[in-house]
Amino acid sequence: MSGIHPFRVLTAKPLWIANGVITGVLALLFTVFYVGANIDPVDHMKKLPVGLVNADKGAAAGGRQINLGAQITASITKSTASGDKIDWKVMDEKGAKEELGEGKLFGALVVPADFTSSTTELTGPATTGTPARPTLTVLTNQSAGSVGSSLARTATTKAAESASLQVGRELTARITAGQAKQSAAARTLLADPVAVTLEDGHPLDSHSGLGLTAFYYALVLVVCGMLSANVISGQVDHALGYTHNDLGPLRLHRPLIRATRVQTLAIGSTLMAGLSLLMGSLVMAGAVGIMGMDASHLPLLWLYSVCAIAVSGIGALTLLAVFGTPGMLVVTLVFIGMAVPTAGATTPIEALPGFYRFLAEFEPLRQITGGIRSILYYDAQGDAGLTRGWVMMAVGLALAALFGFGMTGWYDRKGLHRVPAEPEPEKTAVTA
Repeated sequence: MSGIHPFRVLTAKPLWIANGVITGVLALLFTVFYVGANIDPVDHMKKLPVGLVNADKGAAAGGRQINLGAQITASITKSTASGDKIDWKVMDEKGAKEELGEGKLFGALVVPADFTSSTTELTGPATTGTPARPTLTVLTNQSAGSVGSSLARTATTKAAESASLQVGRELTARITAGQAKQSAAARTLLADPVAVTLEDGHPLDSHSGLGLTAFYYALVLVVCGMLSANVISGQVDHALGYTHNDLGPLRLHRPLIRATRVQTLAIGSTLMAGLSLLMGSLVMAGAVGIMGMDASHLPLLWLYSVCAIAVSGIGALTLLAVFGTPGMLVVTLVFIGMAVPTAGATTPIEALPGFYRFLAEFEPLRQITGGIRSILYYDAQGDAGLTRGWVMMAVGLALAALFGFGMTGWYDRKGLHRVPAEPEPEKTAVTA
């Protein structure tokens, strides 16, 4: 017993400095990662993929065949108004539908088949009724992310409104003296003739969280793996006798079983792989069975969930084994701090600053979210993120094994055991 009161440690400057540095850096990093990634998505947006479809069949006007849809799409693709923020992808209706259904487009602008014919009717002979307005259709895609869909909707709506004014100028210039007797309603329409309609390009079921259930489901898988790694690491240490286990006022301690660092990591990883079967089953049962989340391909969803938890957990165990006590901070930053802002669930990757787009290429949550989104929203299509999810999980598992067992093996070879071996008693010579 030292006789020093426990509260005296509060007067130790190193205690304040060490904890102040760690907690301060964490607070700053989480602020930068979360706020910095989402503070201005419009300004950081670059090449957001949006479809541009011209289904217009054209019509005869003034003795010649014209196609206003072709003029509009050409004008939009050549316009510099949006800079490089929007990547307009000219395609047909079938291609747009397929890419919306794979999450490759955040929205689309469609020129319908009767656009030219309905537009030229506005400059035809006067009628008693109000002329019908030609329409342009803006397609949204919430399944690709709410913020991304909103950004695409804003861009396509502005493009459609600009196209309406352009068409209005052309119609006004085309009116001849013989057409001057048009109704007042028709003349009013000529200045801004096109109506913009909004449709869901890839409708989701009602229990899909407006396209966010995939992200939250994936986040649950990663958090399960990360927190379970911390639990398993502690329980393995207790089972081997390296640490005490406090249960309320009780302190339990087991006899020491010497194990190398490689053996300890192998034991923890085996436990994680086995318990992932339980956790993956319970996550799916809770989300689908209890909460009623819309989901299909349930066997595939279960298998993917189990693998995602296992890979996340083994990766976290690796960091804990290599870095020791600071490992949990590293795990938190890798699996939560840097992962959530770069998952592409709310703010699209194309609207993040360059540093975050770089992180998104390998951050585990983004890869897992892509696979879950494919299973839940896109009929488990490989091109919709499922193939990338499987491949990146396999790569992550391989890197975790190489890094974890490589570093712990090196620790063992250097004799850096967690509990140093007791020195052998010295042998004394026996003399007659």
